[in-house]
This record gives sequence, C-alpha cells and structure tokens, in this order.
Amino acid sequence: MSLPEIRNLELRQLRYFLAVAEEMHFGRAAARLHMTQPPLSQAIQALEAILGAELFIRNTRNISLSSAGLALLPEVRRLLLQAQGLPELAQRAANGACGHLSLAFVSIADYSILPPALREFRLHHADVQIELREATSDVQLLALENAEIDAGFVIPPIPEKMQGLLNYQKVLSEPLILAIPENQVKGRRQLSLHDCADLPLILFPRKIAPALHDAILGCFHAVGLTPAIGQEAIQMQTIVGLVSAGMGIALVPQSVSNLKRPGVLYFDLPEASATVEIGLAWRKDNHSAVLAAFAHLFT
Repeated sequence: MSLPEIRNLELRQLRYFLAVAEEMHFGRAAARLHMTQPPLSQAIQALEAILGAELFIRNTRNISLSSAGLALLPEVRRLLLQAQGLPELAQRAANGACGHLSLAFVSIADYSILPPALREFRLHHADVQIELREATSDVQLLALENAEIDAGFVIPPIPEKMQGLLNYQKVLSEPLILAIPENQVKGRRQLSLHDCADLPLILFPRKIAPALHDAILGCFHAVGLTPAIGQEAIQMQTIVGLVSAGMGIALVPQSVSNLKRPGVLYFDLPEASATVEIGLAWRKDNHSAVLAAFAHLFT
C-alpha cells in the first residue's frame, strides 16, 4: 500500500468497519450509524481497497470477519479510543496540565526555592514531564539565548543585551552568612569577619556569578577588610566541602545552612547586610502553557 493511499484512510471508515464487525450485519450496522446500507457497503469496499485486503467474508445469508479483519479489529478499537481522547489531550496541553518543562537551576536554589516549587507544581501538574539541569547562571543564560531550556533559576543581573529577550521574576532574597571550619570556632557563639580575617576566602569566580561575587567582597570591604582568595569553586556543595576540609571560610546564602556538612559551622553576620537574590528567567517568545503555569507560582 502506498503512502498516498494510507493518507486517504479516515476515522469515519474505521468507525464504519467497527460497527459492521460488532453487528455482523450491514443493515443493523447502518441503522446504528444512522445511515442507509448502500453507502455503508461502499465505504467498507473503499476501506478494503485502501488496505488491499478483504475485511469480511460475505455470502448471501451472513458475513464474518476475514483474517485481515480479525487482525484489524483490536487496532481499530485502539485507534478510535485514542481519537476520542484527543480533545481532552489538547485542552490539557492548552491549560498546561500536561507537557514538558526543561528547567535549570543554580546550586543554591537546590537548598531553598527549588524543592518547594517542584512540590507545589507537581501537586497540580502531575502529568508534566520535568527535566532538571544544574548549571551556573552564565551557562543558563547562554542556554536560554539558544532556546535549549524553558526557564532557569539564576542569580541576577540579566545582561543588558538579553533584557529584551528574557522575562525575569524575582523569587527569593536572603542574607549571606559565614561558613567556617568547626576547628576554627573554639566554642564561640558569635563571630565577626574580623575574627576570621586571617583565613582564606573560598569564592565563586566572578564571571559565573558577578553579583554574588561582588556582594561577598562588599561585605569585607564594608568593614575595612580585603580577604585573601584561597580557592575558587562553582558549586555551592564544593565550596562548603572545602570549608569542611579546613581550606578556608565562605560567605553563603542562608539556606545553604540546610547542607549539614560535618566540620562546618554557620554564623549570622550582623555587620554584613548583603543579600543574594535568585529569580526565574525565561524567553519572552516562549508561549508554552506549562512554562506559564510554572512561572505563575512566583507572581
């Protein structure tokens, strides 16, 4: 059978076939379909011509399904059942109830906004397939520019050249706190940056998170200190791991204290008023209903 013939196959013809196969009588099938028998017989003959096989064995008294008809019957039932579900599927997709969402996130979102956001979203959108990718803000912005992801939790600012391309919604702002090796604390309940000024600082490279990098250094500058950069790392769990290993101190968003790494203690810094912001960024020309439903969580 050629491709053009397959394209001529209609759901109407399959419904006609199913009615005749279930009634085993052209007259009863025609009545069930609210039509006369001659056009029904013609439609079945046209279907047989398209498929290149007889579907019914006919004689003067009755009909029965041929081998081809027996093989076709369960598939026709399946196809017609699927066709009945198409309107609901289309409506669910239009409402964002099903579909796909590719979402990237900076590591600090994993300790704060990401888990509750995913729980809330999946509560009402259980049929949406979510693809998660951990990436730094600079990598996410490039992925958004290339339309490789739907949205990302990033640390602002959005570069000026991309502000016309992207929407941005602030999601969370939290203070920076001190992460310090436990063996440097000596039983103290409160610390200042001056108390650990001789310890190296573990920090993000500026190119991947300029706002966070500058905010951290700004905390030191505000109290007259210039820290010595001991190590750089791009993942928050790596930074905290280096603190645990005694490699230095770090200023981290408050939610990172949820990462209970042995050998690390966290302290508030009353003299440091800096905060770090996380927001959701997505392309303005992405009209996905699933994306709109996810972004609506934060409006």
